[in-house]
Parts: sequence; C-alpha cells; structure tokens
Amino acid sequence: MSGNEIRSRLRSVLMVGGVAIAVVGGGAFWLHGGRYVSTDNAYVRARKLMVTTDVSGIVASVDVREGMQVKAGDVLFRLDSKQFENALRVAKANLEQTRITLEAAPQDYARVQSEIAAQSAQVDLAKANFERASALALSNAGTRSAYDQAHFGLEAAQKQLEALRRQAQSALIRLGGEADAPVEKHPQYLAAKAQVDEAQRQLDHATVRAPFAGVVTGVESLQPGTFLVSQTAALTNTGAVGLVATQDLWVDANMKETDLTFAKPGDPVDLTIDAYPGHVWRGRVASIAPASGAEFSILPAQNASGNWVKVVQRVPVRIALDAHDGAPALRAGMSAVVDIDTGHKRVLSELWGVAAQAASGGTDVGSNAQR
Repeated sequence: MSGNEIRSRLRSVLMVGGVAIAVVGGGAFWLHGGRYVSTDNAYVRARKLMVTTDVSGIVASVDVREGMQVKAGDVLFRLDSKQFENALRVAKANLEQTRITLEAAPQDYARVQSEIAAQSAQVDLAKANFERASALALSNAGTRSAYDQAHFGLEAAQKQLEALRRQAQSALIRLGGEADAPVEKHPQYLAAKAQVDEAQRQLDHATVRAPFAGVVTGVESLQPGTFLVSQTAALTNTGAVGLVATQDLWVDANMKETDLTFAKPGDPVDLTIDAYPGHVWRGRVASIAPASGAEFSILPAQNASGNWVKVVQRVPVRIALDAHDGAPALRAGMSAVVDIDTGHKRVLSELWGVAAQAASGGTDVGSNAQR
C-alpha cells in the first residue's frame, strides 16, 4: 500500500472519527448541561427604612451620626417632650375627675331611692287624707275646700313621686344599668382612660428608636430645632433618619422565565459580588415570585397591539444567604451574579424532542435547547 493510500485512509478515518467525537462530545455536553442557570441581573437587598414618628413637634436632639451602627431600641432622635407631658397631665386629671364623678354617682342614686321611699309615704298620707275628705264630703260633714285641698295634694304627691322615679331611672342609665358596677368598666371611665393611653403613647413616640439593628444614614437632613410634621416627615426626609439593616440580607435575582423550568425553592445557589471578585457566597432559593416584574410595572406592555414582539420575561427570585464568617461586608444595592443548581439531568428523549421541534420549525427551539 502506497503512502498516498495510507494518508487517504487516515484522512477518512480522522474525518469520520472527528465527526463522531464531535457528535458524542456534543451529546455528552448537552446531557450533562442544563443543570445550572445563572444571571447577572441580581442585586443585594436589605431592610431599609426612613425612621420617623407619627407625632409632630420640634426636634430637641439627634443622638446618632452618619454611618453609625445601632442596635434595635437605640435612640435615634428626640422631640421636645413638654407638650406631650402637659397633655398627659391633663388626661390624667380628667381621668381622676371622671373617677370621682362616677364614684359619687351611686351615692346620688341611693339618695334618690331614699327620696322615693319618703315620697311614697307622702303619697300614702295624701291618699288617706283624700279618702277622709271624700267621706266627709259625701256626708255633707266636710267643706268643699277641704276636699279640693286633699284631692290636689294627692295629685301633687303622686307627680312628685313619678318625677323622683324618672330621676332614679336616669341615674341608673348613667351608671350603665348597674348601680354597683365597678367604675373601671364604665364607658365614661374607659373613654378617659383611652385619652391617658393616647397621651402616654404620644409621649413615648416623642423619642424615636431604631426598630432593628443597622447602619444610620441621612442624618444631616434632620437637625435640632426642626419642626417635624408627622404627615410629611418620611416623604420629605427632613423629619426622618435612614436606617439600613446589617443582618438578614438577601439577593433578588431577575431570572429569565425560560431558566425557571426546573428551578424551585430550596435549590442551592452560588453567588459572586462584583465588588469582591473571586469570593463566593452560598445560599438557597427562598421563593420564586408568582408573577413577572412586568405585571407590577406602572405602564405594562400592550400585547394586544398589532406590533407585538415577544420578549422573554423576567421573574424575581429571592435568594437567602447562608451564614459566612469572615466574608466581606455586603451593602444593599450591590450587583451580584447568581448560579442556581436545579439538580436537573437531561435525558435522550429531550434531545430527540428538541431535534424534532427544530425540524418542524418550532418557535421555542432556543428555549428548549437552553433547557
């Protein structure tokens, strides 16, 4: 066999073998691929809040500075408390006056009952006098004036008795229908007590505390002497202090809808932060949003129009970060790259399905090939 024939056969073997190796390698790569999905449209998130109060007043002091770390319950700033202390004293005085009035009310009711008993005796006496005057008048032994005096005396006594009974009824109603009921259960007392509680609440809210641990920011916009208007404090930032949590951070990743076929809560995640290249964080999928980001946009796409173009939607995925001692400090808003391990393994039937769909000119070839 000549050298040319050997080279020709070797070339044929290499060509066929190369194609076979490429097909086998491509198939193996495809079968082992599709397990991981990733995106760089991800950002570190943390609880953040413009901390203010729901009462208005003059800022007396600011107890923090820019970038200061605080714990939950630490004082951020205080309002002048004089007006709230005065309101609390007035409310307590009103409560005490209400208590005294309500404690005296049963005594008034008992006094009216005594007057009713006395008046009942007067009615009985007037009735006896009227009966005697009537008997004398029938026997012509008495005068007409004596009869009239007895008659009108009886009517006056009865009307007086009826007035006292109505007075007693009104007193009992004011006591809530129960003369011996505790003062603390009376509606009037409860209303006065609520005023005391509200005044105490406003006094407490004159001292603004951190609702959670974090780093303070935006302190310069709030200065002593500023009149804080509670209705607009958080909107204008001139009556509030910013607070960003340093614990319980998470990552929000906006994943393509075609990447979420096999993703599920609990899947492990590897994360890298652009600010710290080479450092890897571990996490897990905490939740997958029930709707795409476009569903919550102010101006959603009008897909019913004639110039509609299909766009792959993004679905927010929340990723919980695992504890990582010694890791660099993360800050809210930092860019991240996430890789989700779905644990999915492809099978040959999927490859045949992709090939068949490609042959039929299916529109989802790219999506299926990615999966």
